[in-house]
Amino acid sequence: MAQDFTIYNFNSSQDLNDWQIVNDGVMGGLSQSSINLDEEGNAVFKGQISLENNGGFASVRHETDITGVQKYSYINLKVKGKPSTYQFRIKKNEGEIHSYIQEFEVTSDWETVQLKLSSFYPRYRGRSLNLPNFEANVIREVAILIGNGNKEEFKLEIDKIYLSK
Repeated sequence: MAQDFTIYNFNSSQDLNDWQIVNDGVMGGLSQSSINLDEEGNAVFKGQISLENNGGFASVRHETDITGVQKYSYINLKVKGKPSTYQFRIKKNEGEIHSYIQEFEVTSDWETVQLKLSSFYPRYRGRSLNLPNFEANVIREVAILIGNGNKEEFKLEIDKIYLSK
């Protein structure tokens, strides 16, 4: 039986230079976000979603080199925050333009959200694609995106992201 595999365990001694903010500004939008560590060492992804100039999303991504993914069934996120819906996104190749996504809800209490790997479905710019769900043995990028079609302030605290059987 495989042990859990940690994708990222946030703590106060880390810097977050290996996490990259990508907001709707790449398409002219005005949404803003940041990622920082709080006093407890949890990541805090927060900001404002603006719908102006065809905007409407904020995201943060992290490149990985995870292999042996097929030994696992789930990606787990220990999170809490301002209640909203987020997307967890994975890519199997750096050059891929689409991501495999699943939505998850966040509450103001710490919870472990469990997302089934085989349920991640392909999307590109908000449109589902006619491709199979995620079935790769590698993950080259993980990302969290918020873009619910609403102008909103958001705050997501993240303790840990990991794979499990």
